[in-house]
Amino acid sequence: MALAKAGDVELSYERGGSGPPLLMIMGLGGTYAHWDERFLEDLKRDYDVIIYDHRSVGESTRVSEPFTIAQLAEDASALLAALAIGGAHVLGFSMGGMVAQELALAHPEQIDRLVLASTYCGGAESKRTRSDALKRLAEAGASGDRDLATQVAWEINVSPRFAENEPAHERFFEIASRRRVAFVVLRAQVNAIMAHDTSERLPSLALPTLVIHGTADEMVPVANGELIASLIPDSRLELLDGAGHLFFWEAPESAAQLVRSHIGGSERDLALGHADSA
Repeated sequence: MALAKAGDVELSYERGGSGPPLLMIMGLGGTYAHWDERFLEDLKRDYDVIIYDHRSVGESTRVSEPFTIAQLAEDASALLAALAIGGAHVLGFSMGGMVAQELALAHPEQIDRLVLASTYCGGAESKRTRSDALKRLAEAGASGDRDLATQVAWEINVSPRFAENEPAHERFFEIASRRRVAFVVLRAQVNAIMAHDTSERLPSLALPTLVIHGTADEMVPVANGELIASLIPDSRLELLDGAGHLFFWEAPESAAQLVRSHIGGSERDLALGHADSA
C-alpha cells in the first residue's frame, strides 16, 4: 500500500504489473481488496494495474463533509496526475463506473479506452435496484450485525448459483472483516449515487467504450448496461449470461479477456467461452 496526494486528500493505492496503465475504480462499499485476485493477476500480465481506495475508505483520507460522484472523479483525475500518468485505460465498476463516466466527461484527455462495468447512468430510463433487494440490505445494515450485513451483501452481489461457492464466500467474508467500510461512509456513497445523472451527457462521450454487465445482476439491473451502451456512440455491450453484480469474481478469466479484447494487450489466447473456476 502507498499513499498519493490527490487534490485535497491522500488516496491509498497499489500498483503492479507491466504494460499500459489501467486504472480500476471500485464500487459502493468496496475497497481495492474487493477486486478478485485472479482477475487482477490476469490483467497484470499485460497492464500496469492501479487500484485504489476512495476518500474515507481504507487508509485514504477521512472526510466528514458530503461528496459527489463528480468529486470522486476529480480524486481519480488527481491520482493519475500524482502518478505522472498522462493517459490511462480506465475500468470503473458499479459506483466506480459512475465515477469513470464523470472522469471521462470532465477529463477525456486522461483516458485512452474506457470500460464501464455493472454500472448506472441515472436519468428517467435507468432502473434502480429492486425494492426487495434494497429492503434486505437496509434491514441488515440497520441490525448492527456485520456478519448478517455481509451475508446479505454477498447474496445480492453474486448470482444464486455462485452464492453456494464456499471458497469464494469465505474470501468475501475475510475481506469484509479485514477491510471494513464504516456505515457512515456507505451512507455518503449512497447519497452521491442517488444524485448521479450522466444520461444526457453520455452521447457526447467520444471514447472507445466497453460496457460489461451480468444478466443476473440484482444490484444494478442489466437494463442499465444496455441503456449506457445505447447512449455512448463508440461503445460495445458484452453481457455475461447468468453472472451477478460481481461478475469478475464469478468469471475472472472471461472478464479479463473481454477487457483485453477492448483495450489491447498481448497476443495470448483471446477466445471466450471456456469455463472459469473459483
